[in-house]
Amino acid sequence: MKEKIKNNYVVNEKDVNQRLDMYIASLDLNLSRSLVQKMIESENILVNNKKVKTSYKTKQGDDITIIIGELKETHLKAEEMPLDIVYEDNDIVVVNKEKGIVVHPGSGNIDGTLANAILNHCKDSLSGIGGELRPGIVHRLDKDTSGLIIVAKNDKSHINLSNQIKERKVKKIYTALVRGVISENNATINMPIGRSKVDRKKMSVRADGKEAITHIQVIKRYNKYTLIKVKIDTGRTHQIRVHMAEIGFPVVGDEVYSNGKNEFNVHGQMLHSTSLDFIHPTTNKKMHLEASLPEYFINVLEQLEKL
Repeated sequence: MKEKIKNNYVVNEKDVNQRLDMYIASLDLNLSRSLVQKMIESENILVNNKKVKTSYKTKQGDDITIIIGELKETHLKAEEMPLDIVYEDNDIVVVNKEKGIVVHPGSGNIDGTLANAILNHCKDSLSGIGGELRPGIVHRLDKDTSGLIIVAKNDKSHINLSNQIKERKVKKIYTALVRGVISENNATINMPIGRSKVDRKKMSVRADGKEAITHIQVIKRYNKYTLIKVKIDTGRTHQIRVHMAEIGFPVVGDEVYSNGKNEFNVHGQMLHSTSLDFIHPTTNKKMHLEASLPEYFINVLEQLEKL
């Protein structure tokens, strides 16, 4: 039997009166709401050491215990797919994901995902915390965002890394090409993000959204475009894309948040997870990993040099 791992969270004032399943799903543990509901029903999630319903409303000071170790085996299909592995040991594997690859199965994406490929590569050596469709997946990248993503090979590593992300100890740096010339060399965007009320498939800046902080630094200015380095303190869905579009500098190739304009005929947004800094979950060693810009990205920059 898998070793049980207990992780505790205390509900603070700003998180009171939330449904328990929604609160747990928001903790950056990469647990889907449906999986959280199953865990509550199977008493793998307790409140003040007692079983509660999924509809339980959180109260300030509630001690929530999440028990990992009795999740069902995955039924995800392992698929042989090429993987650009930047780093791997007994605890983690860091992959340089190609754009166009979905991270884990969902509606309309049953196979051909990074999770399918990781399962094939790691076999039985993967964290089960993400549930049967997200084995080992610690954080996310959008389908058409390329670059570095961490996968945990065991539950202890998964919890450790998830806590580092929650406590903002993981430094994520992206490179993006945006439309328009940014005059400031450095800027911070602090705008809350939530699900769009107009289109539920999109995110938007909303006063009642979750805190989202994005730092940008200009790398180079071109004619009508700017190459930027982006650091995010929070990991909201589509965060960089939403923030850049909101301030009038949408990511090139982003057909969702830039009115469908695609002047360079690139498939997917020009957004690449360039580097990751974190503490290794077992050795406590400081890790710094990088992934070079993909060829298509470099080709567009070469075109801009000639304009």
